[in-house]
Amino acid sequence: MKTEGKTVQALLDNIPADRKEVFHKLHEVIVKNLPKGFEAAISYGGLGYVVPHSIYPSGYHCKPIEPLPFAGLASQKKSINFYHMGIYADPALLDWFVKEYPKHSKQKLDMGKSCIRFKKLDDIPYQLIGALMKKMSVKQWIACYERMKTKNKQ
Repeated sequence: MKTEGKTVQALLDNIPADRKEVFHKLHEVIVKNLPKGFEAAISYGGLGYVVPHSIYPSGYHCKPIEPLPFAGLASQKKSINFYHMGIYADPALLDWFVKEYPKHSKQKLDMGKSCIRFKKLDDIPYQLIGALMKKMSVKQWIACYERMKTKNKQ
């Protein structure tokens, strides 16, 4: 269930009515806690939180026309999904998040490599998501990304 929109606001306006309030609240928590330098943008056709080309001109190595992705938010068929590349790239950050999650939600953590699926919309750990967003600066994310990119080339 892809939400359409060519701008962040258009995408937010097109969220299904039954999810709009929760999705908007999650977006607001993310933006409020987004470290300086990251920005909300359309990324790969969805809502992303990116390092803009003005800070990282190379963009994403898979598609340099796109800014460097960091996090994302999507309304899927059965869940709202939150993506955080820092969790995927930094084992210490992943460990922190996994240990903190049960303190903030009664639901079992439903997670892929960088994707956290929220199926019960009344139990989203907004405070934890806000804290997670503050854990990695733009400078730290770029350094982590470049280490991963170099490691994958070897």
